[in-house]
Amino acid sequence: MATIAELENIASQVRRDIVRMVNGCSSGHPGGSLGCTDLMTALYFEVLDSKPENFTMEGKGEDMFFLSNGHISPVWYSVLSRRGFFPVSSLSTFRSLGSPLQGHPTPKYKLPGIRVASGSLGQGLSVGIGAALAKKMNGCGHLIYTLHGDGELQEGQIWEGAMFAGGNKLDNLISIIDYNNAQIDGTVDNVLGLGNLKDKFLAFGWEVLEMQGNDMKDCLRGLNEAKGLTKKGKPVVILMHTLMGFGVDFMQGLNTWHGAAPNDEQRDNALSQLKETLGDY
Repeated sequence: MATIAELENIASQVRRDIVRMVNGCSSGHPGGSLGCTDLMTALYFEVLDSKPENFTMEGKGEDMFFLSNGHISPVWYSVLSRRGFFPVSSLSTFRSLGSPLQGHPTPKYKLPGIRVASGSLGQGLSVGIGAALAKKMNGCGHLIYTLHGDGELQEGQIWEGAMFAGGNKLDNLISIIDYNNAQIDGTVDNVLGLGNLKDKFLAFGWEVLEMQGNDMKDCLRGLNEAKGLTKKGKPVVILMHTLMGFGVDFMQGLNTWHGAAPNDEQRDNALSQLKETLGDY
């Protein structure tokens, strides 16, 4: 079992990876990736029952994770590599032509850890629901996790899925919403407000939790509390409050860093704020 300090050290290195990856190809989405780093670190290094040596596309006998907001692929690639799913050196190929580490995840290159493509927003919950149904049909007691951006909840397919999951009592499903109120065109409230998300999910038959996504201790608390609510007749959603660009002072809370790459000077500034703990790739 990893300590909070150990997980925070991993998260610091992951944030360094994100900054360097996006700078290296002058393209990508650092804001949401940095904001979700603590969650992804806690999930893969402590909570998710999924080991690199046991990974299969079918996910038999293991928990499964689906990244619905696929544009934050830098954080996923970093965490997967640091966890041992593929070599850390592969991070240097991010967004290169022919690299398995494309800007949005794809199963085309059979990269361990990646099961479906996730570039079109709104589809990941439906994929997770299908996997959750399959696990129930196969008598597998493992869990399905999905991650979504809050702006993604403006997609109608999300709410069709939410209605289905609640109506069919998919209590082996945990969905996490990155609730940072920032998307590429501005704040979520200004683009298309989501109203009271807690009340909405409750009305759709879900258990609803909240947690601070940029606090490692609270990430672990929230994820473990969610696990404790599974197998009780309802799917679980976690409203995870984060800051876009967390960990880099000039990016924090700004939607302008949703899909902008730092230049070399900004890269160096960002890296000066992030401790190198596991060695840069």
